[in-house]
Amino acid sequence: AIGATEAPSRQNLGHNNNLSFIVTSAGVVVVNGGDNAYLAAALHAAIRRITTAPVIAVFNENGQGHAFLGNAYWADQGVPIFAHRDALAEVEAHGEVALQQMRERMGELAAGTRVVVPQPLGDFERRVYGDTVIEVYRFGAAHSPGDISLWLPQERIVIAGDIAFHERLLGIFPDSDVFGWIESFDELAALEPKVVIPGHGSPTDIETVRYYTQGYLRYLQEQIEIVLDEGGELNDAYAIDQSAYSHLDTFEELAQKNVGRLYRQMEMELF
Repeated sequence: AIGATEAPSRQNLGHNNNLSFIVTSAGVVVVNGGDNAYLAAALHAAIRRITTAPVIAVFNENGQGHAFLGNAYWADQGVPIFAHRDALAEVEAHGEVALQQMRERMGELAAGTRVVVPQPLGDFERRVYGDTVIEVYRFGAAHSPGDISLWLPQERIVIAGDIAFHERLLGIFPDSDVFGWIESFDELAALEPKVVIPGHGSPTDIETVRYYTQGYLRYLQEQIEIVLDEGGELNDAYAIDQSAYSHLDTFEELAQKNVGRLYRQMEMELF
């Protein structure tokens, strides 16, 4: 279920990230709890149009609100919910703030939503659900604490989550680790997937998300290094040409913020 490549809103029901589900012979595995209980229920209705099998597990791809706020719906169905331990810590620390922001955005459609802390995962988990093998990877530091990807080795499909972008500009946030992200992406690519389902946008191939994710991060890193080597300042970094990525959704909202945050991170490393 491909979300809007824009900020969450009442109009898009908070569905601005990808919600995925895997139908196995043992039941259905869902990836991402959704932004709210209303949206999670809508996803469940869509699943039931495809299969009558029960949902047997939910995985939150990270600790962001649109990954975990819908957990309450799934918990009320008796479904176990999992996330990486670092994402779990994010839910515990910031979950109530994310919940309040969502309530302000969704109004009465937020009814039934509450913070439900998932069960912890390590850096690698291999699960077998009936006839389907699912490997859960935490490749390393990347977009946000606790980012995970689900790999289906039999089908060579990876539900990459927010380690991979291509139709919208990725966001570098205060807790993003750009240098770790560049390295973690290589770990993802080493799987040699046939299909990549990114955190946002339609399914694609590994080289497309490499260009718009790792390639973009490397480009910003290299350009900011030039600014710093020449004794430049933040305003000089803001002048970096990002026009090769200007066709992406959220470019206007994120391009300058990305430069500013990465510049400050790199400047601090120098001093």
